[in-house]
Amino acid sequence: MNAADLRDRYAGILLGTAVGDALGLPMEGMGPRAVARSFPTIDRYALLGGTGFVSDDTEQTALVAQSLARHPTDLDACLRSFRKALLGWFLRLPWGIGWGTLKACLKIALGFRKTGTSSAGNGAAMRAAILGAFHFDDAERRRTWSDAVARVTHEDRRAVEGARFVAELASNLVTRSPDDARQVPVEAAAETVEEGRIRASIAAAIELAGKGASLDDAVAALGNTGFVLHTVGISTFCFLRYGGDPGEAIVSAIRAGGDTDSNAAIVGAWVGALHGEQGLPCRLVEKLNDGPFGRTHLRALASDLVAARSGSPSSEARYSAVYALLRNLLLYPVVLVHAVRVGVRGPR
Repeated sequence: MNAADLRDRYAGILLGTAVGDALGLPMEGMGPRAVARSFPTIDRYALLGGTGFVSDDTEQTALVAQSLARHPTDLDACLRSFRKALLGWFLRLPWGIGWGTLKACLKIALGFRKTGTSSAGNGAAMRAAILGAFHFDDAERRRTWSDAVARVTHEDRRAVEGARFVAELASNLVTRSPDDARQVPVEAAAETVEEGRIRASIAAAIELAGKGASLDDAVAALGNTGFVLHTVGISTFCFLRYGGDPGEAIVSAIRAGGDTDSNAAIVGAWVGALHGEQGLPCRLVEKLNDGPFGRTHLRALASDLVAARSGSPSSEARYSAVYALLRNLLLYPVVLVHAVRVGVRGPR
């Protein structure tokens, strides 16, 4: 792939993650019927003033990308960089952080060598796509790095292999044409999964999508919570069933209810890998908040990743940690009101 095409796909993954995250955040914890009743049309950001504000899904993805760009060939250095970045992120009081990641951040702060927890949530999976796409041409490195980065926060085999599948599918998509059959790369990615329950969830999603099942039937069969088994299944179904239209695929993951922001973020990453930034809904991309982890920052990260692969690292991606902290503090009342209104469902 030439540098321009690769940058478009990397930007597609990062921005697709952000669009899914920000669009699905206000619906997190709602069931499909509640989403349909409260949000009959999902074509704009609804958290605050029509601007898309991202949460932990996008921010952790960006931290992984930042660490990859700085240490593209040294896994140990990349892991140290990610742990350090994750601790700084945690100290800025992010909202939307899952229990597994919260415990891991506390372990990092206390100096533990092994920081992963036994959680089978989707926290490792939600940030894995960019790692797979970065190492799209090296299968052994891709799997080794994906598993290692997942274990920074999640030691449970299901969480690790769920993240591996997300990364593997992104790597399969980044070099494909949007017109190619989507089932082929999904099945190829599933071959790297050894854990039986994750494999079964992916197989069920493939079967349901092949039958043209409705979204309601898929939710009933696959689940929609932050449990990684549910996330892998419903995200795969939405990608297969609706992935020809990036916007429709992302919205379908939100319509499924449950952990709407994480599921939509993963689907957004996959359609971004396949269609590139140019294929994402332009209006939603441009309405993303342009502060820390916003559209300019994510595009700069895409450029840094391409430069790192070429052996000439750059550092275009910069953001203000103070600004990020102030943004979090200012938005906390909005997020807390949402949490009280719809509740919090499932592990991450």
